[in-house]
Amino acid sequence: MKRMAIASVSLGIALLGGGFWLGWRFHSATASSRQATAQARLTAVISNESDTPSGRAPTDVYAHNLMLRTGPSFRVYVRWLRGQLVRANRNEAPSFDDPDSFLLDIKDGDLRANIGDIGNYLNAGGLGNSPLKNVTLWGDGAQMNIKGTLHKIMPLPLQITGELSATSDSRVRLHVQKIDLLRIPFKWLMNSLQVSVGDLVGSSSIPGVAVSGNDILFDTAALLPPPHIRGHLTAVRIVKPDLEEVYGSAQADVSRVEQWRNFLRLKGGSLDFGKLTMHSVDLTMIDISDDAWFDLDLAHYQDQLVCGYTRMTPQAGLQIFMPDLRTLPTSANTKAIGLEWMKNRYAPVPKSVTSH
Repeated sequence: MKRMAIASVSLGIALLGGGFWLGWRFHSATASSRQATAQARLTAVISNESDTPSGRAPTDVYAHNLMLRTGPSFRVYVRWLRGQLVRANRNEAPSFDDPDSFLLDIKDGDLRANIGDIGNYLNAGGLGNSPLKNVTLWGDGAQMNIKGTLHKIMPLPLQITGELSATSDSRVRLHVQKIDLLRIPFKWLMNSLQVSVGDLVGSSSIPGVAVSGNDILFDTAALLPPPHIRGHLTAVRIVKPDLEEVYGSAQADVSRVEQWRNFLRLKGGSLDFGKLTMHSVDLTMIDISDDAWFDLDLAHYQDQLVCGYTRMTPQAGLQIFMPDLRTLPTSANTKAIGLEWMKNRYAPVPKSVTSH
């Protein structure tokens, strides 16, 4: 009996040890698999930049005074930038019809986003399952204020005051200096409801948002709608009514380029737009309005192309002269040249063709 007991104990120890070993191997394999997946995603984007043959190189981007509509109600104002348009999938060319197919890698640039647009985007779902709702943003310079409702036991109206800065890894830091609970009538209730910076985000994971101590860190490349923007962020501040982001050494050149005509210039690599694919891209979109900004809507850019005009350059490039979105006529389809006109050699050329 004693030998049987010893054997049973030994077998139990062996099975327990084997279970720990299998569990450790399974955990290690799972962790390795997750790490490999994350690394593969990062490598996929990085490899695009080194994969230069046959049009797979990034496309150089130059833009001045461009208002880029990236969603139903979100606008990015590009005072100017120099950078690259990088494909998100190495096997697919970037496409104007799919903002997720590329990202903007900015070397130098000055970009702005209306803080009202940012608030609307966050309230429409950008904050995910965060307990902070009904957000309103305002501020001046480095100071930023956030007013909203925090759902903690009961809805708590609060106001956050913080200081904006750029981090070394190109994220936007909001260093929270003060959190005020508003319109709370009972002192004991206010004292019992301790609100920390972590409570503003909650336990849910919000893409592009992280908390470290009294800092809320925003990765705008992940937080805001596509096309996503990355680059070496060197300064961030509020210039009413916008949030301004400065990339690289752009700040010194902003005033110098303010008088340039509004345009978007793309060169190199490949690009899809509509039914066309352009290799060794040589494409310039030029604003023909007198507005301060070139209003380019990625959701309706085809309508702008139809109502503009195009010419070929001696280097086989394209120059497209485009009107702003708000100036488009409602009868844009009438500009098409149909088969009926081509059946009659004596019919005059439509004015929509000869006027350019």
